[in-house]
Amino acid sequence: MLVDRASFTVVAKDKVGIVGRNGAGKTSLFKVLGGADEPASGAVLRKGGFGYLPQDPKIEGDLDGRTCVTHILSGKGIDEEIVRMEKLRIAMEENPDERNVGRYLKAEEMFRTSGGYAADSEARAMAVGLGLPDDRLELPLSVLSGGERRRVELARILFAGTDVLCLDEPTNHLDIDAKTWLLQYMRQYKGALLVISHDLDLLDEAITRVLHLDRTAEDEVGEIIEYRGTYSQYQRSRAEDESRQIRKAALQSKEIARMQGVVDRFGAKATKAAMAHSMEKKIARLESTRVHAPKSSKTFNVRFPPPPPCGETVITAEGLCKGYSGVTVFEDIGFDLGRGERLLVLGLNGAGKTSLLRILSAETEADIGDFDFGYQVQSGYYAQEHDNLCPHETLLTNLRDSIPPGAEMTDTHLRGLLGMFGISGDKVFQESGTLSGGEKTKLALAMLMTGRNNLLLLDEPTNNLDPPSRQAVADALVDWPGAIIFVSHDTEFVQQLAPTKVLLMPDGDVDYFSEDWLELVSMA
Repeated sequence: MLVDRASFTVVAKDKVGIVGRNGAGKTSLFKVLGGADEPASGAVLRKGGFGYLPQDPKIEGDLDGRTCVTHILSGKGIDEEIVRMEKLRIAMEENPDERNVGRYLKAEEMFRTSGGYAADSEARAMAVGLGLPDDRLELPLSVLSGGERRRVELARILFAGTDVLCLDEPTNHLDIDAKTWLLQYMRQYKGALLVISHDLDLLDEAITRVLHLDRTAEDEVGEIIEYRGTYSQYQRSRAEDESRQIRKAALQSKEIARMQGVVDRFGAKATKAAMAHSMEKKIARLESTRVHAPKSSKTFNVRFPPPPPCGETVITAEGLCKGYSGVTVFEDIGFDLGRGERLLVLGLNGAGKTSLLRILSAETEADIGDFDFGYQVQSGYYAQEHDNLCPHETLLTNLRDSIPPGAEMTDTHLRGLLGMFGISGDKVFQESGTLSGGEKTKLALAMLMTGRNNLLLLDEPTNNLDPPSRQAVADALVDWPGAIIFVSHDTEFVQQLAPTKVLLMPDGDVDYFSEDWLELVSMA
């Protein structure tokens, strides 16, 4: 049970941020609000059109062949109208009788007056605003990167023009220009908006109301507490509320202890029995309305296992090329990395960053070129889309399956790895497909720790993490002495990891890292 008897109303022009720690149940709540899941009790009343962007939107495999712009147009059913118009046109050309001509002209008139001809340019403008260049919109969905596919799905939902939007981590994979465009769209949106995000800029600039899902542990039933204002105003109000709660809890405990002392002292005396009995009733009333001091936020102590010894050169790559369906993503990529060095892979969405890491992790092959690991190098790969998780297996089973051949780990040890990320109790027996994005990130990072790696390949490892978890991961990697090749648009995380080199995609230029590169990190 995540929450019990939770009630709230969201109306047009409301801009609501839903906040809470990773694992509190925000995504589960959103699934109920969005209609993906049913509530255990109670009801969700929705009025008007409803748009829901899940944290990991999955575009059905049978749609992979359609172009990006066609998928966006499907938000209003324009794609089906275009197909219908084309069928009527062909029928008219084959047999231009009065009936076929009339049917085509009537359909064409309805299409024109309903804005069908303007829809294509509107959809394209929306996609460009979200950082999808016009030349990518004619490509099939199957050739896009995970970040690009998510942008296409977000564009489809926004293009649909619904009355209510539920967006789960909408700024994931967005560069700074796309995020600026989305924030402006959200400010001007006239419908009801609910958003889950760990993006503080979004929460401060586009939100006017906060619903805090207060649930500090897996075995607790949480509550929803409402605050008016931006996220920063919520933080101040929340801190003040907790301070008052602490003072009230201390005063109540002191008063209960005082009255209990009176009962213990005089309860056995016949002349004072009535007074003591009255005092016990007061204690019972106080206990029934007792305020408890808020639990402090969990702090995580994440530690990656020390890397085993290896050669001086960790990896050498030469002439790597990759393309999909005849479209070249990158070519002639080459670099090398030494023991303990860190390589930041930079580039805009679609530049091939994820494809490169998938090649280095042997998840796919380069079309041309090759790479070699150095002496006794063992690599571990964190996939941005959590592709290496088996959604129908439990967290514990996923961890067991990640143990390298020849290594042995007890379930106690594996549960300890999850415990470093605040995942404990019966949660470890939950299917990984039911986890929130932040919890999937934690599980995937824990799976890296079962191996004896001296090279980590990390593709956006801080996506979906709340601030304390993100900092814990950054602290662990800063102190880890192995080599790292990573992709990230998180400027603070990049700054903390202090890369040795930068690989700029898709050109393949290699340079030494400096603070000047941080501006490009936020744009990537």
